[in-house]
Amino acid sequence: MHRRSLLAAVPAAMMAQGSGQNVKFGIDLFSLRSQGWSAFEYLDYCAKQGAKVVHFSEIRFLGGLEKAHLEKVRDHARGLGIELEIGMLSICPTAARFDPKQGTAEEQLARMIDSARIAGAPLVRAVLGDWRDRASAVPLEQHIENTVKTLRAVRSRALDAGKKIAIENHGGDLQGRELKMLIEAAGRDFVGACIDSGNPTWAIEDPHVTLETLAPYVLTSHVRDSAVWRTPDGAAMQWTRMGEGNVDIGGWVKKFASLCPGKAMSLEIIVTGTRPFPYLQPEFWKAFRNMPAWEFARFAAIAETGKARENRPAPAKERAAALEREDLETSIQWARDNRLI
Repeated sequence: MHRRSLLAAVPAAMMAQGSGQNVKFGIDLFSLRSQGWSAFEYLDYCAKQGAKVVHFSEIRFLGGLEKAHLEKVRDHARGLGIELEIGMLSICPTAARFDPKQGTAEEQLARMIDSARIAGAPLVRAVLGDWRDRASAVPLEQHIENTVKTLRAVRSRALDAGKKIAIENHGGDLQGRELKMLIEAAGRDFVGACIDSGNPTWAIEDPHVTLETLAPYVLTSHVRDSAVWRTPDGAAMQWTRMGEGNVDIGGWVKKFASLCPGKAMSLEIIVTGTRPFPYLQPEFWKAFRNMPAWEFARFAAIAETGKARENRPAPAKERAAALEREDLETSIQWARDNRLI
């Protein structure tokens, strides 16, 4: 083979091979948010699904942060051959989602770093906030600065514990470019990204743009599919089971495996109703005033390929838990059938 042909073939081979060879299959427990299980029951279920990583994205899934309890969870996971990741919500004191009842942002994050050390988790996932913070009285830039201050305040604690903080692009709060700036301002020596493939569509961003931007910073991931389509005043979207959207989630996972080898690819399956984005209305852009035109064009191009979806009726409370398991297990099977895990 000539040198030019060889160089051209290498990327293609990386994309063609089963992505499961390059990533660690994981499950984010928000996929199972209505189960009401103990941490041990969550771990047993995930082990049956073949997960190598279980992402406890909220404290409630762990069942508490007491040292003795975390040690039991750690030991149970190790017995199953599962790696733990743990997480929390907002560490931005000005964000709408921040809960001051739990202490200052610094205190909350420090507590989670200590918990990660006890549980043997390599990282703590945290978020700035959600979509409300893009158009609040406090500018998004200030929210980012406040999040950076929280991170810098715990830098020595994180480094001493050997833990990293994975900030997620969460609920439409940050586009990839903005999260990249946050990470670099805080310090790449202890801060990286928990990249979510579903949340970009809440921030009118092509998930592939998000991945291309954040790949060098990725510590872990949350993965789900999205459907996006045009409407008379802009676009709309729904989160879907894997393989039922139109953002090329299969290509996204293959690209993730190539760009972020060895990282956890944790399914976070959430099936939602329709969310509108009336971007033909001028006031909509107050929340996205700094978005480059070429990035929006990538999102708009996806919308052009979509078809309007019917809302799936919200399940009755007694049906919700079973439907979550069905959504997750169907998505796992699709990923296996497509050699993604």
